[in-house]
Amino acid sequence: MAARSNVPATIPALGGEQSLNRYLSEIKKFPILTPEQEFMLAKRFQEHGDTDAAAQLVTSHLRLVAKIAMGYRGYGLPTSELISEGNIGLMQGVKKFEPDRGFRLATYAMWWIRASIQEYILRSWSLVKMGTTAAQKKLFFNLRRMKSKLDAFEDGDLKPEHITKIATDLGVAESDVVSMNRRMAMGGDTSLNVSMREDGEGQWQDWLQDDAPLQDSVVAEAQEADVRHGMLVSAMDDLNDREKHILTERRLTDDPKTLEELSQVYGVSRERVRQIEVRAFEKLQKAMMRIAGEKRLLAAA
Repeated sequence: MAARSNVPATIPALGGEQSLNRYLSEIKKFPILTPEQEFMLAKRFQEHGDTDAAAQLVTSHLRLVAKIAMGYRGYGLPTSELISEGNIGLMQGVKKFEPDRGFRLATYAMWWIRASIQEYILRSWSLVKMGTTAAQKKLFFNLRRMKSKLDAFEDGDLKPEHITKIATDLGVAESDVVSMNRRMAMGGDTSLNVSMREDGEGQWQDWLQDDAPLQDSVVAEAQEADVRHGMLVSAMDDLNDREKHILTERRLTDDPKTLEELSQVYGVSRERVRQIEVRAFEKLQKAMMRIAGEKRLLAAA
C-alpha cells in the first residue's frame, strides 16, 4: 500500500491481524499532547517543515485512529488494513492542519481519518462500480445501525416492513436496500465485545480504553462541535431565505432533498437549484472564515 502523504512518522509495524495485539499495546506508549504542546508542534511543522514535530503529532493520535477504525470492523475487512488506511488519513490531516484556527488536531483529523477508511471500504466492496450516489453511500454506512434499531438481524432477506422503513428513512429504492443487505451479509458482523483470546479473557474494546482523559476524543469533539455549530448558525445569517432553505435541505439534513424536489418547490429548473446551492455554500464558507478570523482576533485581544 503506497503512502499518500509526505508527513513521516515512526509508526509501529502493522503487518496483519497477528500483529494487531502488539500494535495496540505499542501505540498506548505514545504520550497524549497538551493543547499547548500540540499548538507549538503544529506551528513548527507548518512554518519550518519540522518532520520530528509532525511525527509527534501523528504518533500522539494513533489511538484515535484505532478507535475510529474499530467502528468499521463489521464490513468484513482486516482490522489492520482499516487502521493503516486511517493512519494515512491522519497524516493527511496533520499535513493540512492549521493550528491558528483555534481547533484541536483531533477534531480536524477525524474527518480525514474517517474519509480515508470509508474510501478504502468502498473500494474494497467495489461500490464504485455500482454508481455510488450520496444516497447509496448513506445506505451502505447506515444499514447496520438501522437494522439494529429495528432488531432486524435475522438471517436472509429483511422483512418487507423493514425494507420499506429503511428505504423511506434513507431516501433510497427498496430494491437498493435488498441488494445492499445481501451484499453486506457476505461480510458478516463483528462485535467489539468478541474475546481476543481462546480462554475468553480480554475484549477488543478493552485495548482501546485509557484511564487518562482522552483529549483526542470525547472532550475535543464536543467542544469543537459547539464552536462549529455556533459559527454555522451565525454564518447562515449571510444567506437569504431561499439560499438557507436549499442549502439546509441539500447538505444539512440526514435526508437530503433531490434537485428535482426542490425545483418543484421553487418553480425553477434543477440546474438553477444547483447554482443556488453552490453559491449559498460558497457564501457560507466565506462567512465561516470571517467569523473564525474574528474569534481569533477576540482571543488575542
